[in-house]
Amino acid sequence: MSHQADRDDRTARFERLFRAQYPAVAGYVRRRADAALADDLVNEVFLVAWRRLDEVPPNPRPWLLGVARNVVGTHIRGARRARALHERLASVEVAWPEAEQPLSGATVAAALVALRPKDCEALMLVNWDGLTPSEAANVLGERPATFRVRLHRARSRFRTLLERMTEERHGVTRHQHREMDVTREVSNA
Repeated sequence: MSHQADRDDRTARFERLFRAQYPAVAGYVRRRADAALADDLVNEVFLVAWRRLDEVPPNPRPWLLGVARNVVGTHIRGARRARALHERLASVEVAWPEAEQPLSGATVAAALVALRPKDCEALMLVNWDGLTPSEAANVLGERPATFRVRLHRARSRFRTLLERMTEERHGVTRHQHREMDVTREVSNA
Protein backbone atom coordinates (compact mmCIF):
# COMPACT_ATOMS: atom_id res chain seq x y z
CA MET A 1 0.00 0.00 0.00
CA SER A 2 1.29 3.49 -0.79
CA HIS A 3 2.04 6.20 1.72
CA GLN A 4 -0.87 8.26 0.35
CA ALA A 5 -3.26 5.33 0.73
CA ASP A 6 -2.14 4.85 4.35
CA ARG A 7 -2.73 8.52 5.04
CA ASP A 8 -6.16 8.41 3.39
CA ASP A 9 -7.10 5.32 5.42
CA ARG A 10 -5.94 7.03 8.64
CA THR A 11 -7.93 10.16 7.82
CA ALA A 12 -11.05 8.14 7.02
CA ARG A 13 -10.72 6.18 10.30
CA PHE A 14 -10.39 9.40 12.26
CA GLU A 15 -13.38 11.00 10.51
CA ARG A 16 -15.55 7.98 11.34
CA LEU A 17 -14.37 8.09 14.96
CA PHE A 18 -15.02 11.82 15.18
CA ARG A 19 -18.53 11.64 13.69
CA ALA A 20 -19.55 8.69 15.84
CA GLN A 21 -18.09 9.86 19.15
CA TYR A 22 -18.25 13.66 19.03
CA PRO A 23 -21.69 13.93 20.69
CA ALA A 24 -20.66 11.73 23.64
CA VAL A 25 -17.32 13.51 24.15
CA ALA A 26 -18.84 16.97 23.79
CA GLY A 27 -21.60 16.10 26.27
CA TYR A 28 -19.09 14.75 28.78
CA VAL A 29 -16.92 17.87 28.55
CA ARG A 30 -19.85 20.32 28.63
CA ARG A 31 -21.12 18.77 31.86
CA ARG A 32 -17.74 19.31 33.52
CA ALA A 33 -16.25 22.50 32.08
CA ASP A 34 -17.17 26.10 31.46
CA ALA A 35 -19.33 26.42 28.33
CA ALA A 36 -16.97 29.01 26.83
CA LEU A 37 -14.11 26.50 26.93
CA ALA A 38 -15.95 23.30 26.08
CA ASP A 39 -15.33 23.39 22.32
CA ASP A 40 -11.60 23.97 22.80
CA LEU A 41 -11.37 21.12 25.28
CA VAL A 42 -13.30 18.76 22.98
CA ASN A 43 -10.95 19.72 20.16
CA GLU A 44 -8.01 18.88 22.40
CA VAL A 45 -9.49 15.45 23.11
CA PHE A 46 -9.77 14.71 19.40
CA LEU A 47 -6.27 16.04 18.80
CA VAL A 48 -5.00 13.43 21.25
CA ALA A 49 -7.12 10.83 19.43
CA TRP A 50 -5.60 11.85 16.08
CA ARG A 51 -2.06 11.65 17.45
CA ARG A 52 -2.67 8.28 19.11
CA LEU A 53 -5.11 6.86 16.54
CA ASP A 54 -3.29 3.53 16.49
CA GLU A 55 -3.90 3.15 20.25
CA VAL A 56 -7.68 3.78 20.06
CA PRO A 57 -9.40 0.49 20.96
CA PRO A 58 -12.25 -1.06 18.96
CA ASN A 59 -14.75 0.32 21.51
CA PRO A 60 -13.41 3.91 21.55
CA ARG A 61 -15.93 5.68 23.80
CA PRO A 62 -14.43 4.71 27.20
CA TRP A 63 -10.94 5.53 25.92
CA LEU A 64 -12.06 8.93 24.57
CA LEU A 65 -13.91 9.75 27.79
CA GLY A 66 -10.74 8.86 29.72
CA VAL A 67 -8.81 11.30 27.53
CA ALA A 68 -11.56 13.88 28.04
CA ARG A 69 -11.34 13.38 31.81
CA ASN A 70 -7.59 14.01 31.68
CA VAL A 71 -7.96 17.07 29.45
CA VAL A 72 -10.64 18.61 31.70
CA GLY A 73 -8.61 17.77 34.82
CA THR A 74 -5.51 19.40 33.36
CA HIS A 75 -7.53 22.49 32.50
CA ILE A 76 -9.04 22.70 36.00
CA ARG A 77 -5.63 22.32 37.67
CA GLY A 78 -4.18 25.01 35.40
CA ALA A 79 -7.05 27.36 36.20
CA ARG A 80 -6.54 26.75 39.94
CA ARG A 81 -2.82 27.49 39.63
CA ALA A 82 -3.53 30.68 37.68
CA ARG A 83 -6.11 31.78 40.26
CA ALA A 84 -3.73 31.02 43.13
CA LEU A 85 -0.96 32.95 41.41
CA HIS A 86 -3.27 35.90 40.84
CA GLU A 87 -4.38 35.86 44.49
CA ARG A 88 -0.79 35.58 45.63
CA LEU A 89 0.27 38.49 43.43
CA ALA A 90 -2.69 40.57 44.56
CA SER A 91 -1.64 40.20 48.20
CA VAL A 92 1.98 41.20 47.62
CA GLU A 93 3.33 44.73 47.81
CA VAL A 94 6.26 45.54 45.59
CA ALA A 95 8.80 48.21 46.46
CA TRP A 96 9.19 50.49 43.47
CA PRO A 97 12.04 52.98 43.78
CA GLU A 98 10.17 55.96 42.38
CA ALA A 99 6.84 55.27 44.05
CA GLU A 100 5.83 56.97 47.27
CA GLN A 101 3.85 53.87 48.23
CA PRO A 102 4.56 50.23 47.38
CA LEU A 103 2.79 48.86 44.33
CA SER A 104 0.09 46.28 44.86
CA GLY A 105 0.54 42.81 43.46
CA ALA A 106 -2.61 43.40 41.42
CA THR A 107 -0.90 46.30 39.65
CA VAL A 108 2.16 44.15 38.98
CA ALA A 109 -0.04 41.29 37.72
CA ALA A 110 -1.95 43.67 35.44
CA ALA A 111 1.31 45.02 34.03
CA LEU A 112 2.57 41.47 33.40
CA VAL A 113 -0.66 40.57 31.61
CA ALA A 114 -0.38 43.72 29.47
CA LEU A 115 3.11 42.75 28.28
CA ARG A 116 3.71 40.76 25.15
CA PRO A 117 3.90 37.04 26.01
CA LYS A 118 7.61 36.81 25.15
CA ASP A 119 8.41 39.80 27.37
CA CYS A 120 6.40 38.34 30.24
CA GLU A 121 8.10 34.97 29.80
CA ALA A 122 11.57 36.56 29.90
CA LEU A 123 10.78 38.47 33.10
CA MET A 124 9.17 35.46 34.76
CA LEU A 125 12.06 33.12 33.96
CA VAL A 126 14.60 35.49 35.50
CA ASN A 127 12.63 37.14 38.30
CA TRP A 128 10.14 34.46 39.29
CA ASP A 129 11.91 31.21 38.43
CA GLY A 130 15.31 32.56 39.53
CA LEU A 131 17.22 31.64 36.38
CA THR A 132 20.24 33.55 35.18
CA PRO A 133 19.86 35.20 31.78
CA SER A 134 22.09 32.46 30.29
CA GLU A 135 19.93 29.71 31.81
CA ALA A 136 16.74 31.42 30.64
CA ALA A 137 18.21 31.71 27.13
CA ASN A 138 18.86 27.97 27.21
CA VAL A 139 15.24 27.28 28.23
CA LEU A 140 13.99 29.34 25.28
CA GLY A 141 16.54 27.97 22.84
CA GLU A 142 18.08 31.39 22.24
CA ARG A 143 21.60 32.72 22.31
CA PRO A 144 22.43 34.40 25.64
CA ALA A 145 23.16 37.74 23.96
CA THR A 146 19.78 37.68 22.21
CA PHE A 147 18.01 36.90 25.45
CA ARG A 148 19.80 39.69 27.32
CA VAL A 149 18.54 42.18 24.75
CA ARG A 150 15.01 40.75 25.07
CA LEU A 151 15.22 40.94 28.87
CA HIS A 152 16.44 44.55 28.80
CA ARG A 153 13.59 45.57 26.49
CA ALA A 154 11.06 43.61 28.55
CA ARG A 155 12.20 45.36 31.73
CA SER A 156 11.89 48.75 30.03
CA ARG A 157 8.38 47.99 28.77
CA PHE A 158 7.39 46.63 32.18
CA ARG A 159 8.72 49.73 33.94
CA THR A 160 6.80 51.97 31.51
CA LEU A 161 3.59 50.02 32.09
CA LEU A 162 3.99 50.18 35.88
CA GLU A 163 4.61 53.92 35.75
CA ARG A 164 1.56 54.46 33.56
CA MET A 165 -0.64 52.30 35.79
CA THR A 166 0.60 54.06 38.90
CA GLU A 167 -0.06 57.45 37.33
CA GLU A 168 -3.55 56.38 36.31
CA ARG A 169 -4.24 55.05 39.80
CA HIS A 170 -3.11 58.24 41.49
CA GLY A 171 -4.20 60.64 38.75
CA VAL A 172 -0.79 62.29 38.78
CA THR A 173 1.58 62.29 35.84
CA ARG A 174 5.30 61.83 36.13
CA HIS A 175 5.76 65.40 34.91
CA GLN A 176 3.55 66.64 37.76
CA HIS A 177 5.64 64.60 40.24
CA ARG A 178 8.78 66.29 38.98
CA GLU A 179 7.16 69.72 39.25
CA MET A 180 6.15 68.96 42.85
CA ASP A 181 9.70 67.79 43.62
CA VAL A 182 11.20 70.93 42.13
CA THR A 183 8.71 73.08 44.05
CA ARG A 184 9.63 71.29 47.30
CA GLU A 185 13.35 71.75 46.60
CA VAL A 186 12.90 75.48 45.86
CA SER A 187 10.74 76.05 48.94
CA ASN A 188 13.25 74.17 51.12
CA ALA A 189 16.21 76.20 49.83
